[in-house]
Amino acid sequence: MEDRAPTIRSRELGEGLRQAMTYAGYHASEIARLLDWSPSRVSRLLSGKRGGTGYDVSAFLAVCGVKGAERDRLMALTVDQDKKGWFQQHGPVLPKQVRTLIDHESMAVSMEQVESIIVPGLLQTGDYARAVISRNVNVPAGEVDDRVAARLARQSVLSRRQPPTCTFFLHEFVLRTPVGSSLTMSDQLHHLLRVAVRPHITVRVLPAAVGAHAAMSGPFTLLDVKAFKPIVYLDSETSSLFLELPVEIDAYRNILATLEDTALDEGQSRELIASVATELYADGESDDHPGRVG
Repeated sequence: MEDRAPTIRSRELGEGLRQAMTYAGYHASEIARLLDWSPSRVSRLLSGKRGGTGYDVSAFLAVCGVKGAERDRLMALTVDQDKKGWFQQHGPVLPKQVRTLIDHESMAVSMEQVESIIVPGLLQTGDYARAVISRNVNVPAGEVDDRVAARLARQSVLSRRQPPTCTFFLHEFVLRTPVGSSLTMSDQLHHLLRVAVRPHITVRVLPAAVGAHAAMSGPFTLLDVKAFKPIVYLDSETSSLFLELPVEIDAYRNILATLEDTALDEGQSRELIASVATELYADGESDDHPGRVG
């Protein structure tokens, strides 16, 4: 069987098999020996470059002792692994975390995100995240803490030893839309200022005065992933969409290129964030905030 360019599904299948192998305490060479496969066959299956048959995947999972829902998930991926793109429907009850997105964020060498409504999850403070998640009518009150923790855990990708290069384009409305208390917003805007000076993070603001702009079709994230092709991630209340066709990636790169010309530069963006923090959320730095001087 010839190698092929991995799809997002075949790569997720390979990653699921790799995790199963790790949890079972095996190395790839041991799996090859137990299944009487060549080491290269195992390597290609784990990388998504070679599609395994249902029999191959079933045998691999049996050796690793995988059963139940995780076995069903990986076997389902076997059927559709050659399909481009991936539309994931999860219904009105939101998943605690999007596994596919998290896996690709963890291996991204660069990320570019556009947001016009709220601060991106990777840049949210705990209080801001709680204010956003707790107002989602589809999130049970008993799950808010877990979801906040899961969102904050994703941010570790920005602090890893070799973090991805990240560019965030935020519409000015993101800064001015009150989420939670004045204190919550003040802390959030100051957090943006702190992360914006990290060498691998760029925060740029699209001012409201621009009017109509290239990203009015909605928020998105473009990820360049190590040893994989770029993908675009879109989400909604009940589904997630991953795009990977070159024509699709080019369309979103065109949007980002236009935003490069219309958004404020980094210095101007920090000035606007600081100005909004002072103008609208000065109360957030009053004497009732421990550790701050009013």
